Amino acid sequence: METKNIDLSALRIHRSQDGQDGPPKKTGMYIGIAATIIVLAVGAFLLSQKIFAPVIEVKLATAAWTSPSQSNAILTASGYVVAQRKAAIASKATGRLMYLSVVEGDHVVKDQIIARLEDSDMRAVVAQARASLAVNEADLKAAEQNLIRQKTMLAKNLSTQADFENAEAQFLRVKASIEVAKAGVESAEVALENTIIRAPFNGTVLTKDADIGEMVVPMAASAGSKSAVVTIADMSSLQVEADVSESNIEIVNNNQPCEITLDAYPGLRYEGFVAKIVPTADRSKATVMVKVAFRNYDTRVLPEMGAKVLFLTKQAEKSEMQEKPFLSVPSTAVTERDGKKIVYTVNDNIATSVVVTVGRRLGALTEMLSGITPGEKVIDNINTSITEGVKVKIQ
Repeated sequence: METKNIDLSALRIHRSQDGQDGPPKKTGMYIGIAATIIVLAVGAFLLSQKIFAPVIEVKLATAAWTSPSQSNAILTASGYVVAQRKAAIASKATGRLMYLSVVEGDHVVKDQIIARLEDSDMRAVVAQARASLAVNEADLKAAEQNLIRQKTMLAKNLSTQADFENAEAQFLRVKASIEVAKAGVESAEVALENTIIRAPFNGTVLTKDADIGEMVVPMAASAGSKSAVVTIADMSSLQVEADVSESNIEIVNNNQPCEITLDAYPGLRYEGFVAKIVPTADRSKATVMVKVAFRNYDTRVLPEMGAKVLFLTKQAEKSEMQEKPFLSVPSTAVTERDGKKIVYTVNDNIATSVVVTVGRRLGALTEMLSGITPGEKVIDNINTSITEGVKVKIQ
């Protein structure tokens, strides 16, 4: 057959469309796409591990100034400085304020004249009452002489019994009118005195509530009238009113030693004691008010200042009171990582480590020498699950 003479070596299998030999051109592109898919998959996996990582609930503590006597503290409470003797001084009369002798911060003594209202009308009423009294006193003298004359004439049968009795009745009537006139004078003088506003006790002016020219009424009825002229307080009656939880009130006793720190002066401490436990509870807050008195204080203590009270087991030593407070956090908020003392703060629900320098340890507190500032929040009760960058949720 002729097929036996065919040269089979000339036969080829074409592996590309253009008839050229070698690997296809798209192989490299496929490899690049596969590599990109693998990288994206790994990145997505790592990102999902971060996004869907479990959130750790944490409790925050505040870096605050601490005194050495806090080691004897069994309870801490917050409150405000309140004057136990405080009064808004108002007028018992109605009128326009014409005189005001004090401003905020002035010291006043009992019965000192603080203000006056316009009193020309009241002075006229007093003058009228006194004139009426003078008229009645003159009538009394005439009635008394007439009674004596009628009595003499009756004894000589020169007058009748009826005339004598009329003279006697006139005398008694004028005498009674004098008493009425005296009461009128007294009433007018009281009304005049009511235009004078006096200090009820020794104190300091806290606020000036009315100005000269304004109408002052016992009960303000409009925006243009005022009831109180000034507000004064007895600065020797200042106490801290602190709210103590019902569950802790059993450990508070009368005359228990305390230490008072004002929010305005965190470096100053004042000795105090429990003056009174108010015998009622606040239903909405589940607290009992405790009044803490100062053993001694200075002019920096002002009404309505915020204060923190430490209830102590024993009276603080004089050396402890003289020692300056130090910045501290709970010892459970400090840990050691890689040979460094650190605390953790929270930024956008992420734990951030802060290297700190610590000092002495006092009870459950640790002194902070550097690294954080007063009022800064740190994570308390640090454990191994708290690390840099971990997601947290504040309780």
